[in-house]
Amino acid sequence: MQTLDRTRLSWTKRLLVALSALASVLGVTAVAGPAADATVYSSCTMTRCADARSANSTWSAKGYPGSRGWYSWPNGQCNFAGGTFYNREGQLPSGRSYLEFDVYPRACGASRDAYRIVVDRTTGAVYFSPNHYGDFYRL
Repeated sequence: MQTLDRTRLSWTKRLLVALSALASVLGVTAVAGPAADATVYSSCTMTRCADARSANSTWSAKGYPGSRGWYSWPNGQCNFAGGTFYNREGQLPSGRSYLEFDVYPRACGASRDAYRIVVDRTTGAVYFSPNHYGDFYRL
């Protein structure tokens, strides 16, 4: 039995190493899903909250577009609207409709970072997540 466990463990390690190497060659990166134990704070006072408020102002002026994709941004840059935020992990109040938007603009098509704002379409409340839905701060 011990030999069988070692063989299984060895095979599993080799598979993980092979998949990791393949992902590296293809440029694939893992994206963590939302944390089930996210904390929702009633206010936002960290430094990046000002950036989130500024992005929210621009997204608001654009009418909070519901379509996923790149949108023109001031200074010739773009920013990404992610479409529906499904709140699958239940971090935010349930039974509501949410949209998600990137905070920081960049060149159209560039890689996205972890900073998001989420807008509650039911109440208009806006949340900032500096860590890809790990925590939420109400703006």
